[in-house]
Amino acid sequence: MKKSIGFQLPKLFSPPVIALVLAVLLFVVSTFFMKGGTGFVGMLKRGKTIINITAFLGLIAAGQTIVILAGGEGIDLSAGTTVTLAAIVTAVIADKSDANLPMALVAALTAGGMVGLINGIGVAILKIHPVVMTLSVSGVTMGTILAIYRGAVQGGAGPWFNNFISMPISVGGTSFGFTGAVLAWVFVSIVIWFILNKTQFGKHLFAIGVNREAAHLSGVHVTRTAILAYVLCGVFTAFGGFIVLGYIQSVYFIIGDGYLFPSIAAVVLGGTVLAGGEGSYWGSMSGALVLTVLDSILTSSQVDVSVRQIILGILLLAVISLYGRQKALRQ
Repeated sequence: MKKSIGFQLPKLFSPPVIALVLAVLLFVVSTFFMKGGTGFVGMLKRGKTIINITAFLGLIAAGQTIVILAGGEGIDLSAGTTVTLAAIVTAVIADKSDANLPMALVAALTAGGMVGLINGIGVAILKIHPVVMTLSVSGVTMGTILAIYRGAVQGGAGPWFNNFISMPISVGGTSFGFTGAVLAWVFVSIVIWFILNKTQFGKHLFAIGVNREAAHLSGVHVTRTAILAYVLCGVFTAFGGFIVLGYIQSVYFIIGDGYLFPSIAAVVLGGTVLAGGEGSYWGSMSGALVLTVLDSILTSSQVDVSVRQIILGILLLAVISLYGRQKALRQ
């Protein structure tokens, strides 16, 4: 395999670092255009709020990071539906009782894992294109949800769970300003880092992302690794849906739709190559921060939702043109 001859950024100016710096700059600059909160205390409070909001997108982007790293034009367009499915399962089983929360979590993760398994089998074994497969699974899943519940879902999150996810955590009467959603995000980031950097699966994931044929010749079980990538994507996405329900308490049928495009954009903004094999979850975390700060600026400026989507789309295209690499460059 020939060495890539594309432009290489120094590590100091790697995409994750650039995304993080961009998020900070946008945050600082936007502060001076707001009516209040320009002092240090105000900026600190707003910064904590941004991180609390970003946690939800960061959690859902975790699964998307894994499946894109696996290469093979991998992507999960069923992520939004998986978030909705996990939230509905959690709401129904928990039924506004914190005592049922552990069982609800297990059921939600299992449901997400099953969606991921179906996606993985379709992509890795049946050789269906990831876009077609995951979009089809998304349609079938949502159709099944609507057929079962017919527009109304009973239940919801328990009071303790809602307070933990949505309210700043206090220790000894001192509030740190961060919610339980941020703690969940930190936990998931550690798990993802361990999976990608300290396990054999992580090594195989990067290998099949770079070149599946070479990985196969090196003894990597390409099909099994690809399927597991989609299963993990489903599990982590479902966990994101579980946490989202804790924030909003009750569920509705488009609860996950708003996270699909941003979860992909966050991964790309963080420097993960769409062709697979190169990237990191901390890059996706930085990308999620950029999107949240940008959305905060546009919302504060009362920019129409349609215009926001156009701006985000242009930003994504710009980043792909800067960081994206084609498979041919690595062959």
